[in-house]
Amino acid sequence: MEVNGDGTGSSTRPLKVIDEENIAVEIPETAHQISSDSWFQVGFVLTTGINSAYVLGYSGTIMVPLGWIPGVLGLIIATAISLYANSLIAKLHEFGGRRHIRYRDLAGFIYGRKAYSLTWGLQYVNLFMINTGYIILAGSALKAVYALFSDDHVMKLPYFIALSGFVCALFAMSIPHLSSLRLWLGVSTVFSLIYIVVAFVLSVKDGIEAPARDYSIPGTTQSKIFTTIGASANLVFAFNTGMLPEIQATIKQPVVSNMMKSLYFQFTAGVLPMYAVTFIGYWAYGSSTSTYLLSSVNGPVWVKALANIAAFLQTVIALHIFASPMYEYLDTRFGITGSPFSIRNLSFRVGVRGGYLTINTLVAALLPFLGDFMSLTGAISTFPLTFILANHMYMKAKKNKLTSLQKLWHWLNVYFFGLMSIAAAVSALRLIAVDSKTYHVFADL
Repeated sequence: MEVNGDGTGSSTRPLKVIDEENIAVEIPETAHQISSDSWFQVGFVLTTGINSAYVLGYSGTIMVPLGWIPGVLGLIIATAISLYANSLIAKLHEFGGRRHIRYRDLAGFIYGRKAYSLTWGLQYVNLFMINTGYIILAGSALKAVYALFSDDHVMKLPYFIALSGFVCALFAMSIPHLSSLRLWLGVSTVFSLIYIVVAFVLSVKDGIEAPARDYSIPGTTQSKIFTTIGASANLVFAFNTGMLPEIQATIKQPVVSNMMKSLYFQFTAGVLPMYAVTFIGYWAYGSSTSTYLLSSVNGPVWVKALANIAAFLQTVIALHIFASPMYEYLDTRFGITGSPFSIRNLSFRVGVRGGYLTINTLVAALLPFLGDFMSLTGAISTFPLTFILANHMYMKAKKNKLTSLQKLWHWLNVYFFGLMSIAAAVSALRLIAVDSKTYHVFADL
């Protein structure tokens, strides 16, 4: 939807005006499905994002820089504030008599044209980096399988990244939109449980057999400050998608109450496995915890191979969630409707999605230490989208219904996370400068 500078909103495509539960709601045209999924399915979409293979790195990227008490408290607090911020966005989904099926639509409706464009830019940079990170994760999992059976080092990480990108493209061509994941969400959950259970069990075994571990925070005083800030940014990344309106667009009416059910499902059933594998990994290996936990554990080769293959396959599925806003924009822009497997529509997905993921794959192979850049994009996009905008949009939309104390609370959130965003950006830039001296393009990490 396009919006005017005054924020009233106008569309270059006609709006659907439907009557759901006796309430007239305007819905922008889209080539993807709207109001087709149960809250339970949407809950699994959210949970799939939380329990992706990224959880295998949280012991190293969150617990090691923070230590036991700040790390545990940080995860619990991040869970609570993320649930709160996401609930604010969810409650604005039908604000102003319109259903805002895209994050940029909501921002544009509240603030105007400039905010529409800025939000769109921030969101797509964030999602592009997440998608690229998923391809690196998938390539790392494949390389880990290869290393279990061969030590000739002939196959390098960039080769596995290229193979992962190809598999992700094949999957993207066969899944027309987010709602059609359905069965694949169950498959993804099985894969997640495999690598989480394997990492948990083998870490417990190693932890019991290991001597006393070192849980001190490594580095100089100066580096500890920056790594602590970076770990705080990773806490935010762990729980947030940056595309909540796009996910909520797929849910059946009533969209707000059903989305709240999905969020509660995500932040109860979804976070427990993440907590388990994060805490047990740090307990077992202390400050020596690898940033990819399955690289640290000791166990039967076939078990670790199974877990890494599961991580690879789950990553392929999870990437589709974070790429779906781009797919939706392109499909809608070029009028890709009708049967998803018609010659025209299938060839469009092959060319356009294949091209998009080719760019992702090239960037992933070129910069396999992309985690540094993801920290930067998280600072300049995830913080603003998830916390700053969420609180300010809610305050602006509900200003006549909020008490002075409630307004003060939201302003405190805006300023606090604004400062955190600036600090996290500085920390990420420092990390990029430091690591650029160590790594090179197309590195075999």
